[in-house]
Amino acid sequence: VQAVEVRGICGSPSSTCGNTRVGASDSIGTMTMAQKDANQVVVGVLALQGSFAEHASSLKRCGEGVQAVEVRVAAQLEHCDALVIPGGESTTMARLAEREGMAKALREFAAAGKPVWGTCAGLIMLSDKAECTKQGGQALIGGLHVSVIRNFFGAQVESFETKLPAPACIRVQGDDDHFRAVFIRAPAIADVSEGVEVLAEYHLSDVQRQRKPDAPSKVAVAVRQGHLWATAFHPELTSDLRWHKAFADMAREVRAARAAAESQSASCPVHESNGYNRMELPIYE
Repeated sequence: VQAVEVRGICGSPSSTCGNTRVGASDSIGTMTMAQKDANQVVVGVLALQGSFAEHASSLKRCGEGVQAVEVRVAAQLEHCDALVIPGGESTTMARLAEREGMAKALREFAAAGKPVWGTCAGLIMLSDKAECTKQGGQALIGGLHVSVIRNFFGAQVESFETKLPAPACIRVQGDDDHFRAVFIRAPAIADVSEGVEVLAEYHLSDVQRQRKPDAPSKVAVAVRQGHLWATAFHPELTSDLRWHKAFADMAREVRAARAAAESQSASCPVHESNGYNRMELPIYE
């Protein structure tokens, strides 16, 4: 595994979920795109704010063939096969993306069919609609046809973790039928449109239902819509790598399919007519 960090902005040292970091450590160094290994799938991690360092660390532990890149400027997206949008503070992340000129590039990346996985705040940013946002609203990347409720489970002190049944896409990565889900001031998926597959649901506890008597008894907390993934919890804060491995596998499959399509297109002969319309040429019998 080749771990690299692409530097675009100078700033402060690394920090974890909820804090902003727009700089980079000198311990890893700067990547030139000539160093990209053609045999590796390159998974970018949006590194404007939040738990991007934890995601990058998880990806680095996924074994050979996965290259983790911290992404801070729009140009770096061109070299990524897939992208992770980490947990953190979605409003701050969106404002930083706008300030650094990345918002448009992020929307185009997702719309182009490249895999994108949003966790917690990343789920909010990927969604088409977000409720309970801060005053003034919330800028979104969109593309994932769901509606989410920001801070659904309450404040920081009401964060929790639990075990949930593992969906098929991560069960193939290991023998455990369940996975550990860490919810930190987490959103919930209130509504999904046709074409969105629910991968995991959470049943509210009695205490949570007392706090939110009007809430449904269960909510979706992980979904998949084609090349877009989203989880309300934080797999990067556990030692379970199955979510990251499954996402990297999907990125590899999508890259292979795109390469095959491009190769087929390039192999099709182009017939030149020297500027003449064939239908206008005389026909002799």
